[in-house]
Amino acid sequence: MKFLAIIILVSLCDVSFSQYYEYDSHWWIAYLHSQQYSSPQYSYGPSYDYEGPDPPRPFVSDCPQECECPPSFPTAMYCDGRNLKYLPYVPSRVKYAYFQNNQITAIPDGAFDNATGLVWLALHGNQILSDKVGRKIFSKLRGLERLYMQNNNLTRIPSGLPRSLRELHLSANQINRVPTNALEGLENLTALYLHENQIQEVGHSLRGLKSLVHLDLSNNQLRRLPDSLPDSIEQIYLEYNQLSSVPSDYFKAYPKLQYVRISHNRLTSDGLSGTTFNTSSFVELDLSYNQLHRIPPVSTSLQHLYLQGNQIAEFTVKSFCTHVDITSFSQLQILRLDGNEIQSNSIPPDTPLCLRNADIINM
Repeated sequence: MKFLAIIILVSLCDVSFSQYYEYDSHWWIAYLHSQQYSSPQYSYGPSYDYEGPDPPRPFVSDCPQECECPPSFPTAMYCDGRNLKYLPYVPSRVKYAYFQNNQITAIPDGAFDNATGLVWLALHGNQILSDKVGRKIFSKLRGLERLYMQNNNLTRIPSGLPRSLRELHLSANQINRVPTNALEGLENLTALYLHENQIQEVGHSLRGLKSLVHLDLSNNQLRRLPDSLPDSIEQIYLEYNQLSSVPSDYFKAYPKLQYVRISHNRLTSDGLSGTTFNTSSFVELDLSYNQLHRIPPVSTSLQHLYLQGNQIAEFTVKSFCTHVDITSFSQLQILRLDGNEIQSNSIPPDTPLCLRNADIINM
């Protein structure tokens, strides 16, 4: 009787094991091994010490459930456009973090302490307040190159910005001043975007930005130009401000400056000298929609000049060419004078010789 019971029990075990065998012939062995390593109180055989790498561990995703971390781009974390009101945890492997277009209002100190390798940080299109940005929030991000914080509710430039920054985007906020030390130490910064704020004065706050190439201060409330700019500057955008004058030798101090836009301001001819814009480095100059009565003298090397929407009544060739001959003429390619008071029959006869390279002339 006992013998029959043993045979039945063995048969049932065979059937049970055969079910696992369909899926994994080594299931039972793997199970025993897992128990051996995970439960020290049980021993299924002798243990062997050996030198070598640990067996690979199962991959466990450290991506926050609110975000997306694509396997094809393991250093990026996408948390944009998800109605987030807080900053989720950022894994240490992340270099590119995208939090734009949410409802985030605060960035507390320590939010990025784990992700010290961040290179790009996108926080634009939120509701971040200056009083809720930690003073040491960027202190450990020593490799951060691009910081996007435009379209928020900032009233001042964040403090403690890392020296590694190359681009700083702070447009469309409520910043009304730039203290002298606000950008101190940012010697690697090449582009600064401060347009669409309420800035009234910049002073000497930009002087230490030794690598700055692109500066956008348009759509502010500037009544005077920055007191000083870095020698590296190549592009400056000042349209939609309240500038009425420019010092005579202001731009000559910046030999690399090529693109200058001061359209939609309050410039008058009385507020400009005859040498203000006669700078050989200029490639493009935009003075449209001001209150100019005369064409200001410009360098013969200038290629694009925009003067539409002023009150200019006279066309003067000497504004472009001090004298005209075979070898001396303007390099101007585009000239816009439409929306002024110049009569077509008042154009001097030597104009075509002076502007022989012009492709577009709008009068």
